[in-house]
Amino acid sequence: MDIPLPTLITFAVYLAAMLVLGFVAYRMTNNLSDYVLGGRSLGPGVAALSAGASDMSGWLLLGLPGAIYLSGLSELWIGVGLVAGALLNWLFVAAPLRRATEMASDSLTIPDFLEHRFNDQSHLLRTVSAIVILIFFTLYISAGLVGGGLLFQSTFGMEYTTAMIVGAIVIISYTFLGGFLAVSWTDFVQGILMFLTLLVVPMFAVVLVGGWGEATDQITAIDPGHSAILEGMTFIGMISLLAWGLGYFGQPHILARFMAIRSEKDVPRATMIGMSWMVLALVGAIGTGYMGVAYFAAEPLVEHETVLIQLIGAMFNPWIAGVLMAAILAAIMSTIDSQLLVSASALTNDFYKGLLRPDASPSELVWVSRGSVIAVSLIAIVLALNPEAGVLDLVAYAWGGFGAAFGPLIIFSLYWSRMNRAGAVAGMVVGAVTVIAWNQLSGGLFDVYELLPGFIFASIAIVLASLASAEPSAEVSQQFAQTRK
Repeated sequence: MDIPLPTLITFAVYLAAMLVLGFVAYRMTNNLSDYVLGGRSLGPGVAALSAGASDMSGWLLLGLPGAIYLSGLSELWIGVGLVAGALLNWLFVAAPLRRATEMASDSLTIPDFLEHRFNDQSHLLRTVSAIVILIFFTLYISAGLVGGGLLFQSTFGMEYTTAMIVGAIVIISYTFLGGFLAVSWTDFVQGILMFLTLLVVPMFAVVLVGGWGEATDQITAIDPGHSAILEGMTFIGMISLLAWGLGYFGQPHILARFMAIRSEKDVPRATMIGMSWMVLALVGAIGTGYMGVAYFAAEPLVEHETVLIQLIGAMFNPWIAGVLMAAILAAIMSTIDSQLLVSASALTNDFYKGLLRPDASPSELVWVSRGSVIAVSLIAIVLALNPEAGVLDLVAYAWGGFGAAFGPLIIFSLYWSRMNRAGAVAGMVVGAVTVIAWNQLSGGLFDVYELLPGFIFASIAIVLASLASAEPSAEVSQQFAQTRK
């Protein structure tokens, strides 16, 4: 195995730094609130970059550049939809959710919040929402592990399964130790690395191919439609790509950052930081895929999702390449760790504490959370053993599932006083089932991204079920009114 020593050293230093942050956070974690939500202490910069890094993941550095490389600039409409969705999420969900979850008995998780928001004594909401989280996050985590395996395989020539397991062990280790603080701090560092890489790589590629005009001419000669943002785009295709933005309202790992920000007053600053990071990073990812077409014109890539990896290896010396490659690993790690933590939180806070041992000690709950990290990781590793599973396809399925199951639920719970428990359960179930069923269909209208029909049907189910059942109790209505002040 011919591994460039500088690249290996850079990777080792980076991974060691992540483990150190995990150990420091371990020393500051004393109870379940610390482990699950960091004591609601995140500053605006950490909250914004950790939300962005955990959101974008390997999709930003592998999936999107690969899609642009393979299909052309028409794929950038995913980015347009995501920017719109993320902005609306920061403007209309972040502050209200921060306030509402704290007032709802200081809820630590989305299932916890839903149970208190609707005064659900049956624990049905908590149970159903936790199940949905575990199902879709297991798929999401496996997508990240596939990306990590591809990175190690391409960089070091390792066998895929070994490469995937090595990456998983590092991520599991610091998440296991430090919980939410470790995840947020490492995501902050990883977000900076991702940002710098996505600016540097496409700019160097433009210079090396002879400038933007030369690159465009080469790409046009290969495929005239590659530079057209509407090439081959149908109305259904356009709507499907833009619909990705709806997913933001229901992603538990992003909503957790809103819940953990130290004050509502920090939300506007966090919004500015987060959106600036996101727009520039997306432009860099699109530019990377586009420039890859020109750079590898003589020998087109077989694995399109490795375009960023191949550009780094071809353009930079091993020391710089090691730093830039670490950014790809950072992107993958930043999402997996967040999703592992939310999944562990669902098992611990919503099943173990909420249903089995409500009087469990703080120390016991922290260790149950750590055990849950291991359990979810093992299942995701088994699913990720298939390297043929496309990163973008797996992410799209999980993203759609969360967006449809929780997106309308969160929005209505924050803004509609008439919503009740029946509406919440109906919306969540209809959204999740629609995504699963629609994904199995194809052709014509069924080619619409499953998130869109799932979001629409879930919203309708919330309204109809709420209006068809009893109004919320006076206690629930009073609590809702207080969160709107």
